[in-house]
Amino acid sequence: MFEFAGKVAVITGAASGFGEAFARKGAALGMRLVLADVNAEALAHTVDALRAAGAEAIGVPTDVSSATQVEALAHAALDAFGKVHLLFNNAGVGAGGFLWESSANDWSWVFGVNVMGVAHGVRVFTPIMLAQNEPAHIVNTASVAGLLSPPAMGVYNASKHAVVSLTETLHHDLQLAQAAREASGRVGCSLLCPAFAPTGIADAERARPAQWRNESAPTRSQVAAGKQLQRAVRSGKLGAAEVAELTFDAIAARRFYIVTHPAIMATVKLRHEDIEQLREPTDPMSLKPEVKNASPL
Repeated sequence: MFEFAGKVAVITGAASGFGEAFARKGAALGMRLVLADVNAEALAHTVDALRAAGAEAIGVPTDVSSATQVEALAHAALDAFGKVHLLFNNAGVGAGGFLWESSANDWSWVFGVNVMGVAHGVRVFTPIMLAQNEPAHIVNTASVAGLLSPPAMGVYNASKHAVVSLTETLHHDLQLAQAAREASGRVGCSLLCPAFAPTGIADAERARPAQWRNESAPTRSQVAAGKQLQRAVRSGKLGAAEVAELTFDAIAARRFYIVTHPAIMATVKLRHEDIEQLREPTDPMSLKPEVKNASPL
């Protein structure tokens, strides 16, 4: 079992949504918190609220797509608390629409945050955790979009599939690197695959940096995808706090796969069967209503 009290957690995307819920849960368990977000104002508000409730917390404005800023985040965590025991690579953004209508800026922005943000976190923090020789854990936030391929959200799907593969490989690499290490001092990892919940993901466009903004107006498919995402987020049956509870339970048990909406697994199985039997892929949106509600389109 992973013990939380007194340990240090670093959380990206911590000013809202899942990240803020992870921070509140960590604080309730007696963790010391290093919170990161690209929105400095919202981050300061979250840190102030946690401190007012008695938590030990610092905020470090961070664009996770920047290698140097993630490295600075690690230095800030070590300067403040000396160690890092739990890392949530959680920051994420999304863009929808037909694949051929997605711009180079769409790809650069989404992959910069969703994929390189996770990659930078793993690259920077894993050596720190291994050197501590204490129990530590990394949680990478993917999505059910990393297990399925719904239409009209190809950039997001591809980024989350990358996080799934990255994290599964991280598990294997950690096993190899720690083969001779006592279990009590090992670094573990988990892959979080939630469906959409009432979080700020539908409003991620507001945080898109100027260099990655599109000059042209959104296409019809992109407008439709955005509206469907808003509906899916609003209809989510689990809130961020409930996802945080499930996630911390999984960390405590050192469980790798964290699927918050188990109804989706039948569709995941069907996808695997399509692959095994060399069939054309089944559109996950054509299936059961709960699948449609769990998907952003």
